[in-house]
Amino acid sequence: MISQPSRHCTVELQALPSRIGQVRRIVSAQLRYWHLDPLIEGAALGVTELLTNVHRHAEPDKMCTVEIELLLDRLTVSVHDHDPRLPQIRAADPLATCGRGLAMVAAVSESWGVRPQGPAGKTVWFTLPAPSPAVALPAYPAHGAIPFTETPARPAVVG
Repeated sequence: MISQPSRHCTVELQALPSRIGQVRRIVSAQLRYWHLDPLIEGAALGVTELLTNVHRHAEPDKMCTVEIELLLDRLTVSVHDHDPRLPQIRAADPLATCGRGLAMVAAVSESWGVRPQGPAGKTVWFTLPAPSPAVALPAYPAHGAIPFTETPARPAVVG
């Protein structure tokens, strides 16, 4: 029996540095709204790293979709882009200023992975455990609280 409804939010954007900071603030605000303040730091860091990877590496464009979903005791954050090339964790030189993004996502998350979607691109995701017991979630956001759409959760697709 599911005692807590799932929550699912998406935002589409072009992964430019100025937009990455905005999405980080949107994710933080949504987690505050869901009373998941302890997850803000990890989720914001993870989404920043995934969006930075889209900005630096994705081809043919920088358009992407960020999704956050709360289902019972698990928060999943995912970023879909149009580049079918799969990311890999690589060993970064100790003095390098980049190359540690996926390692950081792995370090702050409970789990992470990549779902290839053929020529349509890929989705990179990570999960964080939600505090238990979960606080009852309000049915709808307060007026003007979040500048993106909240929709009911979709069933998981196993591929």
